[in-house]
Amino acid sequence: MQHVIAQLKKNSNIFIAAHVHPDGDAVGSLLGLGLALEQIKKKVVLYIESAIPAVYQFLPSIHRIQRTTGDIARFDAAVILDCSDLHRIGEAAEAVSGIPMIINIDHHTTNTRFGKFQIIDPEASSTAEIVYRVIKEMNIPIDTGIAYALYTGIMADTGSFRFSNTTPAAFEISYEMVKYGADPHKVAHYVYETISLNRIKLLTMLFDSIEVSEDGKLSIMTLTQNMLAATGTEVEDVNGLINYAKRIEKVKLAVLLYERKARNGRRPGSEFHVSLRSDGTVNAAALAASFGGGGHHNAAGFDIKATLPELKSIIFDISRNI
Repeated sequence: MQHVIAQLKKNSNIFIAAHVHPDGDAVGSLLGLGLALEQIKKKVVLYIESAIPAVYQFLPSIHRIQRTTGDIARFDAAVILDCSDLHRIGEAAEAVSGIPMIINIDHHTTNTRFGKFQIIDPEASSTAEIVYRVIKEMNIPIDTGIAYALYTGIMADTGSFRFSNTTPAAFEISYEMVKYGADPHKVAHYVYETISLNRIKLLTMLFDSIEVSEDGKLSIMTLTQNMLAATGTEVEDVNGLINYAKRIEKVKLAVLLYERKARNGRRPGSEFHVSLRSDGTVNAAALAASFGGGGHHNAAGFDIKATLPELKSIIFDISRNI
């Protein structure tokens, strides 16, 4: 912690990034740290390669998050948030690796310990919780914008305080953020109670795609580029929808197969991102790691090159060991 804080105080131009296809923790921790460092006169660029899901557009200063890096050479330091590996930030990873000081702040058990300095706490409810500790240790005042960001990050990663990573600290910090101005009803309204018509259409198509293994322990949900095009949605609109497949009776592991866009010579339907959600009886992180991915015990993912029929065959084979 003290090494990281020393670097944040020492460097003036700081690049802060979170992972592609961001969730609430990625967005919240990014905004929270960025707004805090600006209070001590740091020049910051907040970066996420992918579009920000519509449910988080209500957050103060959300417009500050950029999808381009600009001139990487101007940065003294980079802080990478909620990423088990530097490549999780997307196509900018190689360029960002050239920034002299890289700081890695995360709570994934599968973190590769990249960067010069790290704060990695798998016991933390979220990366937003760790960012809160950094801000408090630096004695930076928490304003309403920071409060909304950190509250949203913790709430989202704990599934509105329903998941097993919900700790006393998660409640204590959230309580403090409410005192600083975060409105729990407002956050819940936007994150859980607001949905576009296009997203409902996409959800209908995803429901139709669900397949279940013979023993009922594994469910597969498939998302193709054609489905996104037909509903006018982005992959970010799928955030959280895999949990419907996990709620099916007897299912121990839910899997979402996302077809990547064809680019850089790739054939359509030849590369997928696989998201895993466990009921707690299956170690999703270990399973993802066996395919070169990572994550948490109950939520993890990996990328794979395969056709859809090949991939489904691989996934259904997994069900025999569940």
